Amino acid sequence: MDWGTLYEVVGGVNKHSTSIGKIWLSVLFIFRILILVVAAESVWGDEQSDFTCNTLQPGCKNVCYDHYFPVSHIRLWSLQLIFVATPALLVAMHVAYKRHEKKKKILREKRGCDNLERDIEELKARKIPIRGTLWWTYTTSIFFRLLFEAAFMYTFAILYTGFQMPRLVKCDAWPCPNVVDCFISRPTEKTVFTLFMVAVSGICMVLNVTELCFLIVKACSRRSRKYAKQHATYTAKGKEEEQNEINELYSDSCQNTISGSKLK
Repeated sequence: MDWGTLYEVVGGVNKHSTSIGKIWLSVLFIFRILILVVAAESVWGDEQSDFTCNTLQPGCKNVCYDHYFPVSHIRLWSLQLIFVATPALLVAMHVAYKRHEKKKKILREKRGCDNLERDIEELKARKIPIRGTLWWTYTTSIFFRLLFEAAFMYTFAILYTGFQMPRLVKCDAWPCPNVVDCFISRPTEKTVFTLFMVAVSGICMVLNVTELCFLIVKACSRRSRKYAKQHATYTAKGKEEEQNEINELYSDSCQNTISGSKLK
């Protein structure tokens, strides 16, 4: 699997992410994808060939292996990482759309100008703030990341009955002649890797929850400041209008007084 291509696509969103999002992406690629490619695949490379049962009955070993390991750990983790990284593509597409709209606006307003190419290059390097519709896209992507992480963690626990790799499993599935003992290769090492991947997945979930709360609090704070500014502007306008009315009343009263004096 070409993880480099996935990194280039998802890494493009990193520039527009929050600080917590940058930490999440670093944890994803360093402690999950890199560990999966460098170490975990070699540990599970002999998974089926070294699954040994104390019987020579044809097909018994394959049936027992399929019963206890319906999906390979490596393939399940690979699917999990792909599903978790995919929501970031929504943000990447939204950012590309906003850049395309701004580029069309620049081409329409500055057609024939000398600094047109420079403005387009600055647009490519500019960070787009997470506001408006992009805020909704970004928070939706985090929500789906959390959903996929939790779903795969639950699936993992159900498929393998926990995260502990047993040394010995007993199988009586057909065509085994009786209850046979099957031995798993390197169970301790596989248990360590399993617990490590589960722990890192939990850390990613905590980072996602933290980033989601941060975005919500920041949006609420921005909205409250905007409301306070509008309220202050409305209050200032109201006071100004009230003062103008007082000045007009005072001016009218002064004119009436002067007119009365002249009549006398």
